[in-house]
Amino acid sequence: MSSAVEHALGAAVEKERLSTDEALVLLEQADLPSLAAAAHAVRCRMADERVVTYVVDRNINSTNVCVSGCRFCAFYREPGDPSGYVLSLDELDRKIEETVALGGTQILMQGGLHPELRLEFFEDMLRHIKANFSVHVHSFSPPEIVHFARLNEMSVETVLRRLREAGLDSLPGGGAEVLVERVRRSLSPRKCTTQEWLEVMRTAHVLPMPTTATMMFGHIETLAERVEHLERIRALQDETGGFTAFIPWTYQPANTALGGRAVGGHDYLRTLAVSRLFLDNVRNVQASWVTQGAKIASVALFFGANDLGGTMIEENVVAAAGTSYSMSIEEIRALIEDAGFEPRQRTTLYKLVEA
Repeated sequence: MSSAVEHALGAAVEKERLSTDEALVLLEQADLPSLAAAAHAVRCRMADERVVTYVVDRNINSTNVCVSGCRFCAFYREPGDPSGYVLSLDELDRKIEETVALGGTQILMQGGLHPELRLEFFEDMLRHIKANFSVHVHSFSPPEIVHFARLNEMSVETVLRRLREAGLDSLPGGGAEVLVERVRRSLSPRKCTTQEWLEVMRTAHVLPMPTTATMMFGHIETLAERVEHLERIRALQDETGGFTAFIPWTYQPANTALGGRAVGGHDYLRTLAVSRLFLDNVRNVQASWVTQGAKIASVALFFGANDLGGTMIEENVVAAAGTSYSMSIEEIRALIEDAGFEPRQRTTLYKLVEA
């Protein structure tokens, strides 16, 4: 172990804030066992060391019609495509009824950037959900919010306030990819910019409305750009404190215009651990079993993750890119127990659900 790696790991464990240079050194040079030990120590300090949490939820896609044309996405359809759809309220009800029957507390609803669905469509959908179900609505990523603002000629704040009044409870951190303009211009030039993504989250936090943050990595970004992404998340969290969790997950290349190869578990675990060490102001870090599978997710619980995210009764976006892992509630609980932790169901805002 080099002196630079040893110093960075020791500093993180001793509650010293890592610099971007130190984080990059860890990504480039640190061995996995040392990273795991340090990340797990920090995880145990920031969250209950005995418990791993999960939320019972469903991913619902309101529409797959999208004008963004992201090169990494296999889910979207261009306007006019015969396989494009807009979810009906009857179908939405069926999906939520199934979720609630399984003990679900959260609906994670996102969709494409549809060029014709006005803000009133989504307000009516939210009011319908709240009138018929007792469920937390965790919906609309920053690119969707920016799209709504442009399409309806409103400010981001107005859009967020109107959606909140209609029933929106929190925002997911989707659409971040890597918050570096070189990367975004190549991957998704018609999607919101880095600064627009951050401004949506800043505005939501001030309302206040809690959000999560994500990073989709393993495509065209450099290691330094991964660190730049983490630094932007940490800086905004210093300012607002509104992120409840950070979720790093890996690009899935099948059926996409970008193509390439998916990064393996080694790179995923390394990035997860450095994320835990660097984000000293974000309490929860989530393992991505949806992209990595149960075995790597189990190992991730010793690389800084204290949460396994949602049961995802339904998931379409990652599945469209050729990766389809699924786990029942019983399987998620067994995975946590087999790793030596206590499984606890939580709400979207990380409150434990009574057993």
